Amino acid sequence: MLQETRHSIEEILSRQPLFRGLNDEELKGLAKHTREFRVRKHEILFNKGDMPQGIHVVIMGQVKLFIPSTQGWERVIHMEGPGSTFGEAVAFLDKPYPVSAQATQETIVLLISKEAMIQAMDTSHLLCRKMLASLCIRLNELLTDIEVCTSRTSLQRVACFLSQQAPVDQKRYEVALGTSKQTLAAQLNLAPETLSRTLTQLAQAGLIEVQGRTITVLDVDKLRRYSFLS
Repeated sequence: MLQETRHSIEEILSRQPLFRGLNDEELKGLAKHTREFRVRKHEILFNKGDMPQGIHVVIMGQVKLFIPSTQGWERVIHMEGPGSTFGEAVAFLDKPYPVSAQATQETIVLLISKEAMIQAMDTSHLLCRKMLASLCIRLNELLTDIEVCTSRTSLQRVACFLSQQAPVDQKRYEVALGTSKQTLAAQLNLAPETLSRTLTQLAQAGLIEVQGRTITVLDVDKLRRYSFLS
């Protein structure tokens, strides 16, 4: 990783959802123990089994969390975009990473030391509440992913993913995939060819249009109803 030094880390931290509302002194304390990195596309941030150095925050780009296998396939656990944090639980438990992390595009991340986070949480009730909320959201996402991957058909999985991207009060919208369709297929626990067939089926049903990595949902309400009927 190439260290990125052009930006004020304190200023960047103040814009992130987890740290919004902290006072200047709290931000300065965190910034002293934070490193900023520019990560190249396909570069590995850490491997499964590595010991955590701290908590990562995505500033720009996208990071894929996945479980690799000796057979060459991978199970994508989550895609982390700008504002996302990851690695909190293992950092606090001082346990090895259960997943690997890889940039899917040019990415900027912050790495905040565990000790600095614990010290900041000792003095900020606001940060404690935000961290608890972040971990609860992650747990809920993982439970939803388990349900999607174990109890739903391939069409329901794809329709569920697309409907979850809907902006508020919009029936028609575009979903720009920040990663390859192969990675999305792994995230939904589908073979790439199954994902392609499912997208074709949804397009033939008049529910979506596909142009490269851009998927246009024509009517999210119809898409949701169609997924329940399939």
